[in-house]
Order: sequence, then C-alpha cells, then structure tokens
Amino acid sequence: MDPLPQTDIDAAADLATLATEIARHNALYHTDDAPEIADADYDALVRRNTAIEAAFPHLVRADSPSRTVGAAPAGHLAKVPHARAMMSLDNAFSDEEVTEFVARVRRFLKLPEDTPVALTAEPKIDGLSCSLRYEGGRLVQALTRGDGQVGEDVTANVATIADIPDSLPGEAPGVFEVRGEVYMAKGDFTALNARLLAEVGTPDKARQFANPRNAAAGSLRQKDAAVTATRPLRFLAHGWGEASALPADTQAGVVACLRDWGFPVADGFARVDGAAAALDVYRTIEAARADLPFDIDGVVYKVDRLDWQARLGQVARAPRWAIAHKFPAERAQTTLKAIDIQVGRTGKLTPVARLEPVTVGGVVVTNATLHNADEIARLGVHPGDRVVVQRAGDVIPQIADNLSRDDTRTPWPFPTHCPECGSAAEREAGEVDWRCSGGLVCPAQRVERLIHFASRAAFDIRGLGLVRIEAFFHDRLIESPADIFRLRGQRDVLLARERMAETSVDNLLAAIEEKRTIPLDRFLFALGIRHVGATTARDLARRYVSFAAFMAMIDAGLALRADTVPAIGEPDRKFELRRQRAMVAAVDTAQVGPEVAEALFDFFAEPHNRDVVADLARELTIADAVHETRASPVTGKTLVFTGSLETISRDEAKAQAEALGARVSGSVSAKTDLVIAGPGAGSKLKKAQDLEIAVMTEAEWTALVAAAAP
Repeated sequence: MDPLPQTDIDAAADLATLATEIARHNALYHTDDAPEIADADYDALVRRNTAIEAAFPHLVRADSPSRTVGAAPAGHLAKVPHARAMMSLDNAFSDEEVTEFVARVRRFLKLPEDTPVALTAEPKIDGLSCSLRYEGGRLVQALTRGDGQVGEDVTANVATIADIPDSLPGEAPGVFEVRGEVYMAKGDFTALNARLLAEVGTPDKARQFANPRNAAAGSLRQKDAAVTATRPLRFLAHGWGEASALPADTQAGVVACLRDWGFPVADGFARVDGAAAALDVYRTIEAARADLPFDIDGVVYKVDRLDWQARLGQVARAPRWAIAHKFPAERAQTTLKAIDIQVGRTGKLTPVARLEPVTVGGVVVTNATLHNADEIARLGVHPGDRVVVQRAGDVIPQIADNLSRDDTRTPWPFPTHCPECGSAAEREAGEVDWRCSGGLVCPAQRVERLIHFASRAAFDIRGLGLVRIEAFFHDRLIESPADIFRLRGQRDVLLARERMAETSVDNLLAAIEEKRTIPLDRFLFALGIRHVGATTARDLARRYVSFAAFMAMIDAGLALRADTVPAIGEPDRKFELRRQRAMVAAVDTAQVGPEVAEALFDFFAEPHNRDVVADLARELTIADAVHETRASPVTGKTLVFTGSLETISRDEAKAQAEALGARVSGSVSAKTDLVIAGPGAGSKLKKAQDLEIAVMTEAEWTALVAAAAP
C-alpha cells in the first residue's frame, strides 16, 4: 500500500483531491459513457480514499466516494427517483480482505464461531446497472442507476431487449423491481463497431465505441428507442429493489425465482459456506474470465440469509452484507519524462510523474503519483529513468519500480521554493510533506480554496468548476467566496468574455443564486478550515443547529483563550497549550476533540478569516441544521452502551441508535440521557445510578427499536 498522509492537513488535502478526481471520473463513466481510465485505476483512487478515511475518520467528506453512488443522470432522459436506492459495493482486493469481510459479518451479528456464514458468489459483470419495475406482473418502468437516488427513465429502450420479460408469472409479487446489468457481449461489440464503420464507408474512430460497457450504455440511453432496437443488448439479473413481498428468504432463493421467471442469471452463480469456499469460486471464475462472453472485473459475494442482510444494513453508499472481490491489474515499463510539482489548497507540494505514454491493461497511462519527497528518494527516480508503472487495485497509478536505480546520476532535487509564488517550501518536524509558506499570498492556494468552496460537497455550484474559477481569479472577478455571489452585478462583463454566451452566463448566475441558502454543515465545510471535514462539519451543525449559536460558541471559546494568552511564556508554553485545549473542550464542540477545536479557534482568531466569513454571511441565508431520523423516544438524546450486549453487536446497537436520532457517547456524564446496560456493566452503570440517569436493559432497548420500526 502506498504511504498514507501523516497529518490531518495532508489527509484533508488528499481527500479533497481524490473526491474531485473521483467525481469527475464518475461523471465520465456514468453520465457521459466516456471513461478516461480503466476500472483498476478508478478502484485505486477509491481504495486510497478509503484507506485515508480509515486512518482519519474525522475528515470524511460529504462528497466522499464512500458516501456517493454513480453520478448525476444525463440531461436528455427523464429523471425519476428510485423507490429504493441503488447501492454501490465496497471492494476487496485480496483473500485476506474477503476473510475479514466474513469475520466482520460474524462480529456485527455476534455469531458463534461454529455458525456457518453462507454466501452467494457470482461474476461482477461490467455493464450498465438497470432497475426494472413490475406492477401487477407487467413491466411499467425501467431506470438506470444514475446517482443511486435518481435514475434515467429508459423504459421504451428496455422494451427492445429480448432478455427482459414484459411480464411476470401470476405467482410473482404485485410490486417487484428486478435489478441487474444491461451489457453487450464481446462478439456483439466487435460486430457492432464493424457495422458502424461500414455505414460511413471509411475508417472513422469517432464512430467506434471504446469498449463493450460504453457500447451498452450509449445504446441503452438513446433518445430514439428505434436506435436501441438495432443494438445487440442483453440483460443479466442479480438482485432486486422495492418488492411488496419476497418469494424466498435467501439471496440464492430469490435469484432462483428470477431465473424461473425468465431472467438470465450468471452461469457462475453459486451458494457456498464461508470465505474459503467463496475464494474457490473466485479462482474458478478468474481462470475462465477470458472465455466468458462478457467482460467482468471481479466476483461479488453476498450474505445469503435475507434476515441477516436486514440486520447488517448499510453504511453510506454500500451494504454491509455484500462486497466485490476485484481482479488484480497489470504492470508495464516506460520512461519517466519529467517530475512536476502541484500545489494544493493547504500548500502541500505534490510531485507528479509525467510518463512516456504506455498501455497497461488496455488503457494509456501518462501520469503517476510520486506522493512526496521521501517516495522520490525511496525509488531514486530521476527524469529519464526507465520505470515500471503499476495499475493495481490498492494504489493510485504509481511507479512500482525504478529499473535505472543503479545508474550513476545526480539525485533529483526536491524544490525548496513554491513553483507558483516563489515562497519558501517548509517541512515541519514529523511531517513527510513540504508546504508552501505563502498562505493566501500563493495564488495556487487561493484558487484551490475557491475550488473547494464551489465543489460538490460544499456549495455545489453547477458550472463553476476549476477552469472558470482559475480564469475568473486571474481576471480578478472573484478573489474571495463572497465575490462569487456578487457576480450577478458583473453580467455584462461575463457576456463579454470568450465562450460565454448569454445562456451560459444566465445558467451560471442562476446556479449561484440557487445556493444563496445553504445548510449550516455545508457552509462550515466550505470554509476550508483545517481538520474540519464533512463529517466534523455535520457534527458541529447537529450540535449547534444555527450559525448564530455556532458563532456564539466560537466567541465564548476565544474569550476563554484570550484570558490565558498573556500568561503564556516560553517555558510554560506546552502546559498552557494543554490548558487552552482543556478550556476549549469545556465549550463542548460536539466532541470533535482538542485538535479540531484548536483549528476552529485558530481560524476564527485570524481577523482576515473573520472578515471573509462575515462578508460571505451577508450574501447568504445559512439554514439551520436538520437531522432526518425516525421519531422515537430517544430522538435528540445522548445514549451510552455499557457492559456486554448479548443479542447484538456494539456496532449494530450504535447504528440503531443513530437511525432513531440519538447520539451515542463513550462516557457517562451529566449530559447523558440514557444508559443501556448489559451483563458486566461496571463503573459507567454506577456513575449513571449516582447521577440518577435512566438505565435500560438490552431487552428493553431491543423492544424500543422494534416499536420505532417503520
């Protein structure tokens, strides 16, 4: 695994970069059907994002790949909300991760070691996800995945696919959504490309599809269903969405019913007991991969029992009861042409390898990350070296080896000054990365902060992306976030710009106006405060609800801090810093911890930042936080679980509490509303009794959860 960032600021910067890059590739893949990178490269980006989030959970972003599915639907098809969200899957890239997946299921469900965990295993086909809705036995609607919540209506197009029945047998439930993949077989893909080229009489790359998946997606999403009818599309069923009833109580049982109803199901589908047997299926499918009629990129495992699936539930975008085991990718040799330095929002200098283009697994690779100066030294790379490029599932496309390592030449010097502003580059003790010391003087950092501000997880301003922000900043149309909302007074200036027609300008201004009302959590995240990622911003918003209450907390904390500042002398600095942190924690910043609290107060103690925030707030309506949960007797209360839970795991109990609108704490205090005590409860139970806090047994908690179920 490639080295992870060592500090919060580096991790936040990497996560911001990954979120932007992954969102772009999602749009290219799901919306435009024009991916620029192979699945292995995409998986590498997502996997690194996941690894950083695991190491820095307080920095998880709202637009993280772990929280999003697919991409926004394209423009020419009607948009329809899914009755039940179409989830994505978490990935595994090794046997050990599959074994850990099963162990995780066992731990979550608190299963005895001798209880078998039955799984289903099937090829992961590389197609376009589609949901087919049947009512009264008739096909009434077909939707693409879209962003998981809203899909595109392709009902007329789906009706032309011979594999998809237009009706279900009489015993089928009244409402049933069949989910699967629309795909194009390899042979059909080759024949289609040949036919498309023959129609124009001369070779024309513009008429060719890049791969079977693109061909299937482009064919299914035609405006004219008659065009779709001429394309050799097929369908493979693997699951279901909304259903008024289920015909079986296991995954394998329902899939068998789908086959009986006339839906094609993967020939490699199998039901097995445990991880070892699932891995045997994986190796069998991997060996037959080249001979399959369709492209696959791995094997999907699902917990077979549906009652266990229901208990396991989901996290963000993916179910806990399923995982995709991806196939490994490939390596190739090429020449390192140059090493460029990119400057991020936090000033981090990131080296990027520019490569002689090389095809790895059918995809042309021209860039690879070098991460930091230590990685360059470890590899001993220098422009002109012959290197091995790796496209594996656990890293961003990277240089895996340097074949010129033993050649005699001068080591490549990492820059000592920022390439954007010329400020000195600094490396703090204990950190691996160099940073520009220029701060907001550095145009790269200012632009990156504006890009972050307008990004999907923050203000999500359509049409205001990297290119426009850079151009507007260069021309001094926007220099601070508030300037974005003053662009409406610059309409004539915008119209005079190249490639900005009236419709384009008006669409941009309308998109900006739509964001004048912003939820508190997005507002806080958009400010780009160090250590305040999407999750922390959400926690702060839930705790303080309104911007006024949040700023009152900030002002109170700064007042407490100011009382200690005059007393700080160098010999006592560390002690005083600990004392400040203790006081900040006393303000109760949503249990975000002293590091985040200090970053918050550092940010708002800077007059320039206060001015920027005040200027921005005058342009906006900052909406109070709203946390949607099921109403229950514990909504809005703070809970503590203690002792041994016998029927559910601690993770499942926490998930139940959060779904009911409660907040789970690890310690008992005067702010605790309820303690759920299992056998062996000790000091926490005693403290609850001393504080006269309500105490509930595990059985009583289970009954409360059941009573609140929808």
